[in-house]
Amino acid sequence: MSTALSKTAAHLELQIFSVQSNNLDYFCEKPNAVLNYFSSDFKLGVLGGGQLGRMLLRETQKFDIYTAILDASSQAPCAAHCNEFHVGDLLDYDAVYNFGKKVDVLTIEIEKVNIDALEDLEKEGVKVIPKPSSLRIIQSKARQKHFYTDHNIGTAPFSHYAYLEELHHSLENSIIDFPFVWKSARFGYDGNGVKIVRSYADLDGLPNVECITEKLIPFKNELAVIVARNERGESKTYPVVEMEFHPEANQVEYVICPARIDEEVATKARKVALKVADDLNFIGLLAVEMFQTEEDEILINEIAPRTHNSGHYSIEASYTSQFEQHIRTVLNLPLGNTDSKVAGIMVNLVGAEGYSGDVVYENIDKVLEIDGVTPHIYGKKQTRPFRKMGHVTIVHEDVNEARKIAQEVKQTIKVISK
Repeated sequence: MSTALSKTAAHLELQIFSVQSNNLDYFCEKPNAVLNYFSSDFKLGVLGGGQLGRMLLRETQKFDIYTAILDASSQAPCAAHCNEFHVGDLLDYDAVYNFGKKVDVLTIEIEKVNIDALEDLEKEGVKVIPKPSSLRIIQSKARQKHFYTDHNIGTAPFSHYAYLEELHHSLENSIIDFPFVWKSARFGYDGNGVKIVRSYADLDGLPNVECITEKLIPFKNELAVIVARNERGESKTYPVVEMEFHPEANQVEYVICPARIDEEVATKARKVALKVADDLNFIGLLAVEMFQTEEDEILINEIAPRTHNSGHYSIEASYTSQFEQHIRTVLNLPLGNTDSKVAGIMVNLVGAEGYSGDVVYENIDKVLEIDGVTPHIYGKKQTRPFRKMGHVTIVHEDVNEARKIAQEVKQTIKVISK
């Protein structure tokens, strides 16, 4: 056979493994089939078009992976940056199912999605990563807590209630005592659906929904570990990060990597995070939030099945960002190096109190004068108090020096309105 014919035959063989069927396993049995994700007809679907999706798109564009997004808002941050944008409710069965039938592999940037549709898509041969079975557990804080206790994973003692009246009954009969943490069982995020309850007055205004209460645990630090797992059986953890929260909004203000903790505690935290991912048989990127108690015990707080605020520092500070790693896990590619090149600190940019409307980033030019500072603006045109509008990463050889710069950045940039 001539060289030209050989090349043609090889090209045709490659094309056989590259095309259109949702039932096609893109890894098949042939190692070179992996190449068909890039500059091809392969289509990656993402449920959610927020800032996490926008940062994910930078990686799909780097690899020239065709990407379709589904989001409820036509003004979502991803809308102007993907190959295809579809408007639809992520909790609507038909919207999710019909979107999933248009793509080859389906992933998420938010867990508030219709699981029934994902399960049916999976049965029909669409690869869904993370698996719907994992998402069903994670979507409910109550199911999460039961999962931890069933698998001997340390977590704060809790009670589970179908509605708020049951909680009142437990208090009146001294089954539980103040203080405790109240959490909505479903769809709480960024401080929403979470409240520290110290008296009956704190129960006023809470929704009458399924919920859990957790014992208020004294702790030294709030920590997080991101775990990456692919279908090849590879697992990797990112370094342990330390999180500092806004006292009123209960939102993360600073993420510090590496966490300023003993190596023994860091090793324990990474092992616990891996156990959670392994016991879930999780595929994808899993953010595991945890408490370091006064006795250096590690207790799981909650988990997120996606890229996460605690991993944003990795864009500048890590060899492989969490967003590139997410793509690698979803497409069953070899996992990247999770080590940090330098210390990294993330500062959240949220809307200032008292401001709503067209956004203005005041003094952003001043922080750009500082070495090692990189702002990320999420493309949201309207600000409101405590809305996540962007973040800033600070990298430095010395984590303590980076923390000082982060404080300066936080005090300089103001997210206000016109």
